[in-house]
Amino acid sequence: MKRIDLTNHRFGRLTVTAFAGSGKNGNAQWKCRCDCGKEVVVDSYLLRKGYTKSCGCLRRERGREVMQTNDRLIKNRAKVANLLQVDGTSVVSIMKRRRTNKSGVTGVSYDTRSKRWVARLMIRGQYVLNHSYLTFADAVKARETAVKVNLGDILAERDDLAAYEG
Repeated sequence: MKRIDLTNHRFGRLTVTAFAGSGKNGNAQWKCRCDCGKEVVVDSYLLRKGYTKSCGCLRRERGREVMQTNDRLIKNRAKVANLLQVDGTSVVSIMKRRRTNKSGVTGVSYDTRSKRWVARLMIRGQYVLNHSYLTFADAVKARETAVKVNLGDILAERDDLAAYEG
């Protein structure tokens, strides 16, 4: 298949400067210069479909803007409990149930492919629990046991973490 020459074309903040070879997937890679001055190599498909629009500076700018305008972020900005770290682990993120959680129990989810309940617990970037169970109750019990074994001492001595249990 003939390669489409994208040299001097503009995609968002990127201007294509030269062909940079082919990627592992066979797609053409293009060297681009961003409006901010940084040079990056980008897959032609991602450029043409609009998935890549800058070197990353656009994402950083939007992130800064959100930090200054998002009411929920601003409201929670000064809450030290949101940043609680013990031995390099964010205890709040382990214990607090996410809004997207549908099971009702932190660290327990249903895998539709295997049709089993999965219990997970990650500490310092390593899974200390990542098993599937036939029943929801078994998954919940495994998660609670893993929390007690791995975080029990920390939770027992910290009253401010009691709100995040369960």
